[in-house]
Amino acid sequence: MIDGLGRGAPGGSGETRRALMDLVMAATVRIHGPEGGYVPDGPGGAFLGSGFFIAPSWVLTCAHVAMQGEGRDVTVIFETGPGSGESSVTGTVVAALPERPGGALDAGSTGFTASTGSYGSTGYSAGQDGQAGQAGPASQAGSFRTTGSWPAPDLALIRLGRPVDHACVYVTERPAAFFGGGEVFYSGWTEVGGRLKRLNGQCSVQGTLGGWADSDEQMRLGGDVLPPGVSGGPTVDVARGEVVGVLKSQLVGGMGGTSIGIERLRSLPVPAAMAGAESDDDYQAVFHAHDRYHADRHINRVGTGRTWADVQSALEAGIDRALSPQQRVNLLGRLAELPPPVSTRGLLDLLVRLPGVHSVDRYPAPRSWRDGLGALYETRGGEAALELLLRYCMSVISAERPYVTQSTVAAEEALWSWVRWVADDRLSREFRNEITLLWSAARHRTDREQRRAAPAYGDRPLDGESPFVLLELEPRGWERDSYDWRVGVARHTGEVQPVGEDSRGTPGHALPARLTASLTEAFRRCDEPDSPAVLQVAVVQSLLGLEVDCWQLSPDEPPLGVTRPVVVRRSDHEPPLTEAETRERRARWSRTMNEAMRAEIVDCDDGLRVPVATEEHLRSLAYETVPVLCRYADRPDGETTAGLARVVRGGFHIALLRRGKDRPDVVCADFHRRAADTVAEARTADQLPRKIQELRQGVRAGRTETYWSDGVALFYDDPHHPLPGSGQLLEAP
Repeated sequence: MIDGLGRGAPGGSGETRRALMDLVMAATVRIHGPEGGYVPDGPGGAFLGSGFFIAPSWVLTCAHVAMQGEGRDVTVIFETGPGSGESSVTGTVVAALPERPGGALDAGSTGFTASTGSYGSTGYSAGQDGQAGQAGPASQAGSFRTTGSWPAPDLALIRLGRPVDHACVYVTERPAAFFGGGEVFYSGWTEVGGRLKRLNGQCSVQGTLGGWADSDEQMRLGGDVLPPGVSGGPTVDVARGEVVGVLKSQLVGGMGGTSIGIERLRSLPVPAAMAGAESDDDYQAVFHAHDRYHADRHINRVGTGRTWADVQSALEAGIDRALSPQQRVNLLGRLAELPPPVSTRGLLDLLVRLPGVHSVDRYPAPRSWRDGLGALYETRGGEAALELLLRYCMSVISAERPYVTQSTVAAEEALWSWVRWVADDRLSREFRNEITLLWSAARHRTDREQRRAAPAYGDRPLDGESPFVLLELEPRGWERDSYDWRVGVARHTGEVQPVGEDSRGTPGHALPARLTASLTEAFRRCDEPDSPAVLQVAVVQSLLGLEVDCWQLSPDEPPLGVTRPVVVRRSDHEPPLTEAETRERRARWSRTMNEAMRAEIVDCDDGLRVPVATEEHLRSLAYETVPVLCRYADRPDGETTAGLARVVRGGFHIALLRRGKDRPDVVCADFHRRAADTVAEARTADQLPRKIQELRQGVRAGRTETYWSDGVALFYDDPHHPLPGSGQLLEAP
């Protein structure tokens, strides 16, 4: 790994630690309600909790703190330094993870104590008398709870309403699971004797709560009491001198609590359209501003105060690193001058193309150039670590851009100058010659235009090679309407990278909410701004009518089938195919991919429901045929299920299924006509999923000409992407 043992010194001198604490406390703020701000010497007034400046004009805190205000407006109270006096500025919550309908908690879970009105932000011990520290009747010692039970990641970003001068923390660029030591420092505010006081302390790291693939994974802390009010404050890796998380919860009846990793901010919503400016994506805007802030202050020749990089160096945090803290902050500042990656998928492709980097499967996946740098820290050590880091920089220089600005070319040249300076000082002539050739190639590609057609770091995947999201639902036969599930990212190589799973049984009505975090993460790993990934839903044949395309992952989002192509496939195991059957299926699939398709209604004749023909008859249909089951229904009966089984055994991998209540008196002529037109317009199988998505968009938009397609599902069992454990051989495209 680039970090060697991955740990810095146990901690620098007492003076250095005090300097680190000063930097943290200078950026720690109080969050108040919007009206009247606060009463400095009073009982707290509208005090909600703590937070900290993560970047110029941006505050990070817990959602259960910030969303206690009236609407989304809050007041931020801060000090610029010892004796400087307090200042206040209004702010707006621009993002909460997760968002909640209406924005605030319901009455009865507001988190204000009955006796003083001050907010018990950790919220686990407000008893019947309203005094912090008394466990309520339902409380269990040793359990973690949050006031209002705001689910993880429980983070909120506040944007200031006007410019003010303030200090900012330094945030780690790698997941909190890789903290540098066994202790973290924290800072916040609490009420003492009717007055609000600063508070700081130190906790030991006890482990984690939740698995690495869980959206609610948290760092467990112990060794100190976390009083009401400190929720939303920063947790700092003492060994490395960098913020790794946000205080979330208090341990009921005990010492310690939990902290949410900073990397959970990567799950902030991704803009649906291609970003045209840094401000189009809050995540990129915050961390670009963060990295420029620290680089500017470190290279400033006028200031005399110790910077975060100075303190990190005194902590000997960079003793095992390929770069010193000063070099790292300089590099991050230069990366922040460039436009961000086009997508998470593009960044992951860039990383795995680097020599010796086989996968980047941490959760959540990297999203920015700084995240990509952090992902390399666990890869290798020694001189090879520095070479890998510089190769990454060269890939960033030549990467495709979502947009370019007047300063993009200068930023690329500045990054190249830094790479060359480091290489000249520490690496071999052979390596220096290699990166010089890379720069020469990249410079010729830099034409001030968006580079989307041919990325410099490799060929763009063909349509059949694009990753897709695979959702597997397995009914629990002994529990009615209950499912085990798995979500993964499937690649054309046949590999499926797991993202999330649950084998404890989820009720059908709870599936959309339970799957939201895993599906959102998987989509981010696959989507391009102009090309959302396909969602393939694998279910047993009796559940092919399940309306996953109608699920909404959040109340303010359109259904899944509107935002992306959603197809269904069978997870039932088939008897082994004969060699002749295998050839026939391969031929049918190849024909639908290369020749104009045509539809064939197989279960309806002039409006009358008829049985699906025999397998022998189905095999006689042209290879480019797409069967259409007009009478499939949401919950198909035995004959309908048997009919689809005959279609599958007849060698067909694609079919249109008309779901909905089967009414014998329905006139089907228009459906038959338009289904045939749709298949013909799509022409080839690879275009049909997006054609169905367009129809679903039309239904939602109220375009009457698309109403015929309401309820249509696309059965799409791609033989080049067999389900895990199916035993099918991967076929060459």
